Amino acid sequence: MSMSNSEVALKEYLYNHDSHYRELASEHQKYEERLSQLCSLVHPSDEELVEETVIKKKKLYVKDQMETIASKYKASAVGH
Repeated sequence: MSMSNSEVALKEYLYNHDSHYRELASEHQKYEERLSQLCSLVHPSDEELVEETVIKKKKLYVKDQMETIASKYKASAVGH
């Protein structure tokens, strides 16, 4: 699933101009990095498996928040 140029441009704009969006993007990236570490483990412990599930949920929640910000921005831009 690839993003259109306008979606990429919107995300770049929000990253550069909206501090809350930027914080969420940073948090999302940290979750992505930790998830990558956990997924590369050959024999994860029970605690690591639980952490992986929790991080996936947190990452999805943050992504939803980012999408909400983008949707509100699109709606306000269309309304003007």
